[in-house]
Amino acid sequence: MIIKRPHPHVSPSGLVSIPYLQNWIYPSSNLVDLVVNLGSAFSHDPPLYSQRRSNPNPNPPNYGQQQQPPPPRLAAAGYPPSPYGRAQPSQTEDAAEVYRRNAVNKLVEMVHGDIVKMRKEREAEMEGLFSAQGVLRKREEEVNKGLKEMQDEKEALEQQLQVVLMSTDVLAGWVRENEEKIKNLGNNNDNVDVDEVFHCADVLSKQMLDCTAADLAIEDVVYSLDKALQEGAVPFDQYLRNVRLLSREQFFHKATAAKVRAAQMQAQVASMAARAPHSHYAP
Repeated sequence: MIIKRPHPHVSPSGLVSIPYLQNWIYPSSNLVDLVVNLGSAFSHDPPLYSQRRSNPNPNPPNYGQQQQPPPPRLAAAGYPPSPYGRAQPSQTEDAAEVYRRNAVNKLVEMVHGDIVKMRKEREAEMEGLFSAQGVLRKREEEVNKGLKEMQDEKEALEQQLQVVLMSTDVLAGWVRENEEKIKNLGNNNDNVDVDEVFHCADVLSKQMLDCTAADLAIEDVVYSLDKALQEGAVPFDQYLRNVRLLSREQFFHKATAAKVRAAQMQAQVASMAARAPHSHYAP
């Protein structure tokens, strides 16, 4: 087979030039459309003709009358099966059709290789994106966890602020209630009765004051007994008997003070809860 001279689309060296190639624009142009345009152009004007038939006419002979089979090198090409037909070429098959089919198969093989390569590249990109997505999800969990901790801390601080504000209101009220007493004490400095300076606000406070005073007094008596024992003024058996009695009484006063303290704490919490809705500091 030799190249037809002159041919509008194929040069004597085998270079193919068609309008589709000359107007190639990426990405609208592709190999599949190129194959279709090559097939259309070469079907109207095949670029090859048989060398065995000497014909001065530059036009290719009628391949429908040719009885010779196509050259072995065309039939032995290791291309995949042609999509245009599965039948084996017969002796009367057109050589231009064989050339066209082999060219199409070669282009299809090249396109398939490019597609496989692009698929591997895209799979690698997808793996990288999935890895980045995992890292971002982990960071999202850490950010959400930190945000929740900050919100919990904020709520705890707001609760502490409410307690401080309530305590401030209680102290301010106590100061307002006792301003007159302070003024009276300042005017009568000469006739101040120490026992009348402080008054218990309720029964629990009075009981707590009595228990604390008795506890401290017993502590002072025990200390005095220790000193007397060291100086030999008190016999040892009498010391032990008195310390035993005082310790029992001191334990009773301490236990009573602990119960009174718990009752006062419960009453204070109930009072704060009752004043909370009326305070302008409440959320």
